Amino acid sequence: MRPERRAFRPGLWPSLIVAVLLVLLVGLGFWQLDRAEQKRALLEEYEHRPQQAAVRLDAAVRLEPELRYRQAWVRGRYDPAHQFLLDNRVHQGRAGYQVLTPLRLAHTDAAVLVNRGWVPQGRTRADLPPLPVQSEGVITVEGMIDYPPEDPFSLGEGEARAPGWPKVLQQIDFELQSRQLDARLLPLILLLDPAQSDGFVRQWAPIPERFGPARHVGYAVQWFALALALVILFYWAVRRPAEDGADRE
Repeated sequence: MRPERRAFRPGLWPSLIVAVLLVLLVGLGFWQLDRAEQKRALLEEYEHRPQQAAVRLDAAVRLEPELRYRQAWVRGRYDPAHQFLLDNRVHQGRAGYQVLTPLRLAHTDAAVLVNRGWVPQGRTRADLPPLPVQSEGVITVEGMIDYPPEDPFSLGEGEARAPGWPKVLQQIDFELQSRQLDARLLPLILLLDPAQSDGFVRQWAPIPERFGPARHVGYAVQWFALALALVILFYWAVRRPAEDGADRE
């Protein structure tokens, strides 16, 4: 008994739907590869820029990409009465905050937020940790420049606008924090050097290891594999019995 001959005869609408899905899947794959390349560049910047000479921060500093991850120093006075807690920061699997303390620059109306490191969350949301810091006299603070990313999944700023201090932030809003401090905030964060006093847990890294370039490459492979599977399934799904004489010379 001769096997039934089948021919590839896709319909118009199934073909259009599969084409759209295929473009989407391939596009997602290339997007993940692009994200991987961006993170490779970020890691390279993080590795090499701290080797350059430290820059001094002053009231005239501007937001420039080449300053990110540069070592820096600044003279000023901590403001312990007006501190911020950056929420949803995890260290070794434990939830907590990063402590942002304003350093008011000497002889100016400007200030810079100094990230003094990670502290654990209390037993409840209302149980905020103590945030001791030196407040007497002008000091020199050293660290590394960073720019906080915008978080598209922010949970809102209700706590950030609540009365009392410290204020809990979901993300940094320089304009809002400037108003709350009644100071002109520099458009950057200074990650306090681990050798400096007045800090908490400081293990600075540009991105968590689990979210490195390899993770995005893995996602890209998955999207490309789904695209290939879609093509194979579509090919087998639309094969129909060949008409009489269709395969004759």
